[in-house]
Amino acid sequence: MDNLGSLSRSHYSTELAVQDIDKRVTVMGWVHRRRDLGGLIFIDLRDVKGLIQIVIHPEATDIFAKAEKVRNEYVLAVTGTLSQRSEGNINRQMPTGEIEVVAEELYILNDTLPLPIQIDGTAMADEDLRLTYRYLDLRRPKLQQILITRAKVTSLMRRFLDAEVFTRLRPPC
Repeated sequence: MDNLGSLSRSHYSTELAVQDIDKRVTVMGWVHRRRDLGGLIFIDLRDVKGLIQIVIHPEATDIFAKAEKVRNEYVLAVTGTLSQRSEGNINRQMPTGEIEVVAEELYILNDTLPLPIQIDGTAMADEDLRLTYRYLDLRRPKLQQILITRAKVTSLMRRFLDAEVFTRLRPPC
């Protein structure tokens, strides 16, 4: 693990956009996917808001060596400069598909053993395995959206009932 000092997140992934290009940013999250293209390493970093692509150039030897060890679900903090993706590399399916963070600092906050199930949606495990590892299964984007929607609906219902001076009683356990 790395010594972070006073490092803190500057933005969540989807708070960044084309108008922020050339800004120095710090993002934190889980490694959703890592691609090593020989000369470059690309990491899709997932936080509670979405995904953003991180690019690590081989010239940054210390960072590149760390990035070679990174696997899915490692927790990282990355500081770098936000840049525009080249026209051929824009991903229109992602809200952050036009931008990427060129890594200048990379901190491994937590590593992990190989996962028993895939979270990135590439292969679906059978239901028994998913239930055994429910804490991992709940990281999948579809289930995250269900949990967020449920929390919003519950909050809305409670605010409405509070406004109507409804008293909620729970029997003792």
